[in-house]
Amino acid sequence: MSQRVVITGGASGIGRRLTERFAARGDRVAICDADGDAVALMQAGHPLMIARQADVTNEAQMSAFLGHVEATWGGADVLCANAGTGGPAGRIEDLDYAAWQACVGVNLFGTFLVCRWAARVMRAQGAGLILITTSTSGLHGVPYRTPYVAAKWGLVGLTKTLAMELGPAGVRVNAIAPGAVEGPRMERVVEMEARASGRTEDEVRTLYARGTSLRTWVTADDLADMALFLASPAASKVTGQIMAVDGHTESMV
Repeated sequence: MSQRVVITGGASGIGRRLTERFAARGDRVAICDADGDAVALMQAGHPLMIARQADVTNEAQMSAFLGHVEATWGGADVLCANAGTGGPAGRIEDLDYAAWQACVGVNLFGTFLVCRWAARVMRAQGAGLILITTSTSGLHGVPYRTPYVAAKWGLVGLTKTLAMELGPAGVRVNAIAPGAVEGPRMERVVEMEARASGRTEDEVRTLYARGTSLRTWVTADDLADMALFLASPAASKVTGQIMAVDGHTESMV
């Protein structure tokens, strides 16, 4: 049965693949993304899709986007709170406060705004799934990535707590924790970590793979597979879980 799916950060990176995969199975999809060009490209390929440029940390912009979704659909069945940013890398004493705030703002505060909306509409419906994109960095410490790690740990706590709050209303809340995901965003992270640690980029890539049991990176499709499962009837009793899709992380150093 077709579902109403809202995806933040849905025009680029992992979010773009989530959008494509949900749309391909016949779901109605609404996305927002801070990248206006990426939104325009997604809209051109899916003219019936709700697609808006919006900053997830901007309450007015998100209220306008989510209000439009609610007015058009009357609610939502799945929320993928996916928007995120890697933030700065470096020793904590060298990090800029504004850059720290911006990283935590997108990853944690932006997720709060969209989850607050989803909690209201899904509680009223008596059903729904909130799916938060965290990271294996939200399960382990990672040197030189303090703002990102702190925000992603916060998302784990948010997931667990919302599952408790919303479970009695029939709403499930889970999180996906990606490992190192192939693509441009992770390449930027590798570049930052190489500068911060004094290693070469190839050394950083190798460390990410070597730190997993499967000695591998993952793909956006691996994450979409998990999202589609969690949004299916087969996962109807799965809530409050952090689903790591990472090849099993053994070490983050």
